[in-house]
Amino acid sequence: MNDKILLAHGSGGKLAHDLITKNFITALDNEILIRMDDAAVFTASGRMAFTTDSYVVSPIFFPGGDIGRLAVCGTINDLSTSGAKPFYLSLAFIIEEGFAINDLQQIIASIKTTADEAGVKIVTGDTKVVNRGCADKIFINTAGIGVIPDGVNISGSNAQPGDKVIITGTIGDHGIAVLSQREGLGFTTQLKSDVAPLGKMVAHMLEVSRNIHSLRDPTRGGLASTLNELAQQSEVSIRIEENKIPVRDEVNGGCEMLGLDPLYVANEGKMVVIVVPEDARGVLKALQQNVYGKNAAIIGEVITGRPGRVVMKTTLGSSRIIDMLVGEPLPRIC
Repeated sequence: MNDKILLAHGSGGKLAHDLITKNFITALDNEILIRMDDAAVFTASGRMAFTTDSYVVSPIFFPGGDIGRLAVCGTINDLSTSGAKPFYLSLAFIIEEGFAINDLQQIIASIKTTADEAGVKIVTGDTKVVNRGCADKIFINTAGIGVIPDGVNISGSNAQPGDKVIITGTIGDHGIAVLSQREGLGFTTQLKSDVAPLGKMVAHMLEVSRNIHSLRDPTRGGLASTLNELAQQSEVSIRIEENKIPVRDEVNGGCEMLGLDPLYVANEGKMVVIVVPEDARGVLKALQQNVYGKNAAIIGEVITGRPGRVVMKTTLGSSRIIDMLVGEPLPRIC
């Protein structure tokens, strides 16, 4: 049974110690984690950002990523929406009895690769094992800490009339990629999740402009729900143009097949950027120079009008109100 997770791996005894040291510590080794204390100790200064999230995606391996990469990227991107530079992450694993050790090692390797790409360290964590049937393979909980640079003031409540709205790339890639894997759907071109760590891309934007008012990663609920959240927080209206929103043909095709709207499909490697109009072109150029922002586009603007309303000019020239998502058409997507 050395190739499977046992309940004893969560006991706190020798098997638990061996699982942690031989898998997590060896793979994620750094000067803070190696101490194996109950709390990570480090030095920091300035304004801090702190976030936490949990990941239950099904399937755990999907085109373009896996639950480990998703957990690291999601936490980094949540920190980055405040303009923070991410530094340290925690990871807590809930593993079902019988889970394959090889799959766990693959997930840990993915976590390490993604953390190295993003320039962050995994400094503390926890592992629990539950009875077979009490979880679905593996769940991951994260927390992250970052430092906000001086002069940066980004919030969902800061959008102002006249600001431009940018999306940093094609929408719906993650949701349709995961769903296609889950349901066995086929595409002529293999669609991959957009899951990516965006901290460095955000830092590049902030080098160009400190007048970015709002940032938000459009995950569950997609672009439409995110724009509604920002409009409500800032008590403004937002107008977007359908023909300016980048969507891959595979995503459009998958959505037509499944009766979904790409506006409401999850993303894991995109940002909605709301920036003052005079800096919009410079921010867009900076985004397009980054591998994760090459398809960025200005898709609309913040306007006066009914607070909390999002309106889209369709390709037919009519106007359509874009409401917030009700319910969850794609469960277990992150």
